[in-house]
Amino acid sequence: MSVKRAISRVVYGSRYARVPWGQRIYVRPGERLVREFQWRLRLRRAPVVSLQEYRERTPLGEIEEFVSCHLCGETRQQPLFEPADAKRGWSYRVVRCPACGFLYRNPNIRPERLGDLYAAGYSGFLTGRYAANRQRRYRLTMDAFGPVFESGQGRRLLDFGCGAGLFLELAEQRGFDAVGVDLSADSVAAANARLTRARAHFGAPEDVPEIAAGGFDVITLWSVLAHLPRPLEDFKRFRDLLAPGGVLLILTVNAASLQLKAYGSGWNGFTKNHLMFYSAETMPALLRRTGFAAVAFAPFYGDTVEAGTTKLPAPLQERLRRNVENSDGGNMLRALAFADTEAVERWGGGLAVRPLL
Repeated sequence: MSVKRAISRVVYGSRYARVPWGQRIYVRPGERLVREFQWRLRLRRAPVVSLQEYRERTPLGEIEEFVSCHLCGETRQQPLFEPADAKRGWSYRVVRCPACGFLYRNPNIRPERLGDLYAAGYSGFLTGRYAANRQRRYRLTMDAFGPVFESGQGRRLLDFGCGAGLFLELAEQRGFDAVGVDLSADSVAAANARLTRARAHFGAPEDVPEIAAGGFDVITLWSVLAHLPRPLEDFKRFRDLLAPGGVLLILTVNAASLQLKAYGSGWNGFTKNHLMFYSAETMPALLRRTGFAAVAFAPFYGDTVEAGTTKLPAPLQERLRRNVENSDGGNMLRALAFADTEAVERWGGGLAVRPLL
């Protein structure tokens, strides 16, 4: 037994030993406050350096480039994490913008080499164990934003980064006129083999005439945002592709997560292909700068809790929900961005909408 685990047993006893590790920090008494203090201490101790200083001491990979903060342009860097997976042979550095708090990979991947991360075999990952509960998560997220996804009849939907078509299949079932794009050719092939009416295309939106023409009522980014090396350019494109009254749905890892604050470089949001890490504090800056009118966030309590299949006792479920709502919003960030005031009026009912413009 590790020292940390032994200390945990002494402090908390065995009551929480069977609670899944991702839920423990939300249900063990006082742990949320400890993790928040731990985070503030980390930020206080981490040095802030100039970009030039950072470049001089940091190695640069063949497909990488040094970048400044994409959200505010700040050039100073606050190095915080070095995620790595020795078994799979990858590692990188994550810095924080000392001006706006945005977390991002630096050095980052050059946009023209982004496809290198999605070479042959990526669809095998998307349709393997990763996909086992993926459609359930899509349904739970759609339910969190109510009427937007109840019926797609007469409405056009673009799934950006559609992968193997797991969500496009659901969009078909709900009646959407759905189309998707992805940078993985084998994923697109797998998607089209799965779909009946919807269609997936290889490349970028501007490469496909029917997509480049725009007029979409809904655009979805399912675990895609963290993969975009030039988010401002992409989100300006998304805004242009939306019809009046349109909305953009985002599901991504949450950079304000208590799990990040607890596990640091070992956080499960730091994966091989992730480049940028957003929170409810930093995402509005991206949306504001790219022309969106408002945004609403939905807390993420965890798939099993929301689906009603969790084994947590009712009192611990209530404590988990309360801590998620009072702190980070959960380990995943769920957001609905509104293109204009018409979209807010049409789809904002019952949501805590934050005006951006």
